Amino acid sequence: MAYKCDKCGKNFKTEKEAEAHEKKCNVVLTKPHYQKDWLVVLLLCIFLGVLGVHRFYVGKIGTGILYFFTFGFFGIGVLIDFITILTNSFTNKRGDFIIRD
Repeated sequence: MAYKCDKCGKNFKTEKEAEAHEKKCNVVLTKPHYQKDWLVVLLLCIFLGVLGVHRFYVGKIGTGILYFFTFGFFGIGVLIDFITILTNSFTNKRGDFIIRD
């Protein structure tokens, strides 16, 4: 897992580095983010989103199955996921952000 500063956008590999930076940058918290390939998640959402494949890829099995049987919540869920992926707000099962580096 890696961390990213909310204020300046700098990335850190360890929690200790992030905590030291928080004092310098005067921020309360840094966001953990996950090193899954952002582009892979985006492409899976675009081409296989109605089947929920992008959700299976990030470990969200339950909603992946739900997307599979409802055709991505009838397309609306896929559209919301697409927007959240583009804005770096999409998370994996543990809640870590999948971001474009």
